[in-house]
Amino acid sequence: MEKETYDKSRVINFTDAVFSIAVTLLVLEIVLPSYKEFRTYDTLEILQRRIPSFIGLIVSFLVITLYWINHMRIFKHVTSIDTKLLWYTIFLLFFVVLLPFSTGFYVKGFNYIGPFVFYCFNLSAIGLFNLLINVYVSKKEKGLTGITPILAKYYKYRALNALLIWVITGVLALVWPYIARFLFILLFVFEFLITRNYKRKIKREAEFE
Repeated sequence: MEKETYDKSRVINFTDAVFSIAVTLLVLEIVLPSYKEFRTYDTLEILQRRIPSFIGLIVSFLVITLYWINHMRIFKHVTSIDTKLLWYTIFLLFFVVLLPFSTGFYVKGFNYIGPFVFYCFNLSAIGLFNLLINVYVSKKEKGLTGITPILAKYYKYRALNALLIWVITGVLALVWPYIARFLFILLFVFEFLITRNYKRKIKREAEFE
């Protein structure tokens, strides 16, 4: 019996739609001011009261965009989608869909530890399935669609970076909550360093071929 496969274009289109809807829903967590607020506060004060909401929007938007870009990069190497890869993608999308809620939960409880830890858990779960997809595709498509050993390592370490940063952030939030809130910056720092390092390696690998 042949392994069941699924239409790649439909899976990618569905995935893109879920990502775009989730990103759009993030902005709905910024509550519009009421007429009472307009009468009570000036424009600057109204915006200042929504600083946590804007922080949540910016962080979640940037992180989810990185996951989407990574998904595009790895899926261009996919020749066929089997059941395992399909379910990895479905679970990834489940936690992507949950992100607007966890962002709002974190924003509403900005001064509490629990909501932030839950937010970190959500992003860690996305990171986990992102890592599983990258590792699985790299092994499945090895030697078929241009995935070299160096490129496979590059994809793996980028995915691992995101997972570890959010796991560590969630754990540290239980001890040093205010410091932990700024650790997400390391995600972009390590992303830059990993990309710069592996771009050189990939370039050297291409020169030797």
